[in-house]
Amino acid sequence: MIDAVIAGGGPTGLMLAAELRLHGVSVVVLEKEPEPTEVVRALGLHARSIEVLDQRGLADRFLALGRRHPLGGFFAGIAKPSPERLDTTHPYVLGIPQTVTERLLAEHAVEAGADIRRGRELVGLSQDADGVTAELADGTRLRSRYLVGCDGGRSTVRKLLGVGFPGEPSRVDTLLGEVELTTPAEELAAVVAHVRQTQLMFGAMPLGDGVYRVVVPAERVAEGRSVAPTLDEVRRQLKATAGTDFGAHSPRWLSRFGDGTRLADRYRVGRVLLAGDAAHVHPPMGGQGLNAGVQDAFNLGWKLAAQVAGWAPEGLLDSYQAERRPVAAAVLDNARAQMELMSLDPGPRAVRRLLAELMDFEEVNRYLIEKIIATGIRYDFGDGHELLGRRLPDVRLERGRLYELMHAGRGLLLDRTGTLSAAGWADRVDHVTDSAAELDDVPAVLLRPDGHVAWAGADQEGLPAALERWFGAAAA
Repeated sequence: MIDAVIAGGGPTGLMLAAELRLHGVSVVVLEKEPEPTEVVRALGLHARSIEVLDQRGLADRFLALGRRHPLGGFFAGIAKPSPERLDTTHPYVLGIPQTVTERLLAEHAVEAGADIRRGRELVGLSQDADGVTAELADGTRLRSRYLVGCDGGRSTVRKLLGVGFPGEPSRVDTLLGEVELTTPAEELAAVVAHVRQTQLMFGAMPLGDGVYRVVVPAERVAEGRSVAPTLDEVRRQLKATAGTDFGAHSPRWLSRFGDGTRLADRYRVGRVLLAGDAAHVHPPMGGQGLNAGVQDAFNLGWKLAAQVAGWAPEGLLDSYQAERRPVAAAVLDNARAQMELMSLDPGPRAVRRLLAELMDFEEVNRYLIEKIIATGIRYDFGDGHELLGRRLPDVRLERGRLYELMHAGRGLLLDRTGTLSAAGWADRVDHVTDSAAELDDVPAVLLRPDGHVAWAGADQEGLPAALERWFGAAAA
């Protein structure tokens, strides 16, 4: 019996596999594609995702292969400077192709002991009180305690579960790909700059050696969502939009995306759960999709591991949906809003001009950017301290940095008083006494393995209840 089977070997599935292995959970990842894709759908990591990697000691691997870009202009492409005083040590977007992100996450998962099986497609599943049976396309079956569908927007797992996926269908399509262009670079840049004065869903970003990442509006919404556009279609749309096809030839890959938004009715059915695009899809505005999936996995991993280990308190696994589904709904809303702000119609353009004026206020600019980079998320843990439910940034300690203490994925009681106790939970929670912690007027905080504040206070009052709520019963 495998502890957990993960359907889908993209960033969400790989991050989840590594998180589960961190706690000793046996994991098999099933990926239907025999080889890693060369299609670069996502181009960057936002602050919260970099923090997540930092909390597991991985950030340096990604920072070494990426390029840091300012955050200005990330909300609907409205040109504003990066907000000041962002509450993170990573106030930038890390430009890094999805292919590199997936490779690094796969290496990390394998190092942690995950079993990644490529060319294995899940086609059926059934579950009972003891586990889940996964049926593969080659006729083999796997038995596991839990199964997680991280298999994308057309998720087979979600469909087999019969989970509803309501939302708004696509009204416009956009073509995307990497192609070679023959137009001289300066001339091409001038044309792109001119077109983007009115058509924001257009661009040609140089990748080197004459290859460009091209984005151009499609003529119509495609009936077959999975059918890639042809080079002729891309060239035709380039001419229609820019008056030239830039001599486009030799495509590396071509794809399309729509502006549809959908959100799964449920994230859990018994022993089967959904994460990433399998649970929510939206336009790629602001580059939030991959990041939201990685953060889903970070929220789910320790909870599912606790369930497998047998110490999870009642309701812990269900808190995954309670916390992450509202986050996804908010991402859908802001992505849909950004698409409206990119419209060429007079009404949306008027709203865009008004919002651009409002973003001159530093508070508005910061608020909107924090939506994109996910540092403003606050889970609903009930009434209490203003930090409750928020993630704690990487504060400085006498012994270094906070995130350096979180690599093992355990809970953490950060105690400036030296008088608190979490003795009954020592097998699940580290107790760190540090008088130099940059916590302003907060004497102590209890952090979950995902870095969100589960309790804040000055003495033992309320601490045992918080420990029991998130980490189960105290050891005898």
